[in-house]
Amino acid sequence: MDLEGTSLMKVGLVLLMAAQVLPLVSGCNKGFYERMINDFCLPKFKLDMGGLDRGLWCSWPHTLEPYEGLTNCTYQVALRMDCFWPNQIIDRFFMQIHRIYFHDCALTGRLIQDPPISILGPFIAVPVLVTLLVTALVVWRSKCSEGVI
Repeated sequence: MDLEGTSLMKVGLVLLMAAQVLPLVSGCNKGFYERMINDFCLPKFKLDMGGLDRGLWCSWPHTLEPYEGLTNCTYQVALRMDCFWPNQIIDRFFMQIHRIYFHDCALTGRLIQDPPISILGPFIAVPVLVTLLVTALVVWRSKCSEGVI
């Protein structure tokens, strides 16, 4: 029993040491990776978005190319630096991008606009006509049933 406890302690100690050493050996310097994507990828994206009219920032067809370029750049930097992609740094990076550039956009990524009158008209006219028809039917039935009781 004591031998099992000692071997279990040794295994625990080895795992604890491995947990301390493995992140250093993994090859990804997270601080340097974050600096690289901020210094290498972000300026091109800022330049591309600066060239777009601010009103088009929520238009996916207009922002697709710069956004795709930024995504690809962060991926290529991760590959060259032996970092996993995506990771927490990328999540924070893109959350910041969305906070700056896309905070006013609809969740669907399209510009918010009213539907055309050919679609909106029936959605307004049909309920109004049904309401009038049901009201007329109730009034007519109430007049017909007055003499029955």
